[in-house]
Amino acid sequence: MTASQRREQLLTVSRGLFAQKGFEGTSVEEIAARAEVSKPVVYEHFGGKEGIYAVVVDREVQALTHALTGALGSGGHPKVLLERTALALLDYIESSEDGFRILVRDSPVAQATGTFSSLIGDVATQVEAILEPQFRQNGLDTKAAPLYAQMLVGMIALTGQYWLDARSPKKTEVAAHLVNLAWNGLHNIEKKPTLTRTTR
Repeated sequence: MTASQRREQLLTVSRGLFAQKGFEGTSVEEIAARAEVSKPVVYEHFGGKEGIYAVVVDREVQALTHALTGALGSGGHPKVLLERTALALLDYIESSEDGFRILVRDSPVAQATGTFSSLIGDVATQVEAILEPQFRQNGLDTKAAPLYAQMLVGMIALTGQYWLDARSPKKTEVAAHLVNLAWNGLHNIEKKPTLTRTTR
């Protein structure tokens, strides 16, 4: 096996273990045993568990970023963009269940970028750019666009986490419900929302 093939094998084995057991529950010993290599081979390629985890997370972030930005960057009516984005996330979850499980766990490798939360923040920034002209066109306060972008993206991401385990209803039905709530909620948005009762 070449060094490149060995590296990919270690990444595949580690990805499965991290998805199943999490970062803390996975050891270098277990990675080595599953890959049928000695521990020094793992250290030689990645420097340790943190190194291999960082590569696995980075690959998943790149894959999901590509899917979501592709959906958002394809142009079209805002409702269609919302549909595409919801489906892009659900497609990723369906095709990369282990990857999504890894991404939604708290990352022990503390970093400001390359995490699920930073990815969601980046997507929310793109959504904000789509919402702002819509807000302006409808006489709404554009300063609220970032807040609504975070809410929309968060709603889709959390629904994705739920669907990861539930897998019911079908993906297209989940996306339709997401879009129904988000679109109809945004479509009838109040210019100056207030609570029904004053809370203390």
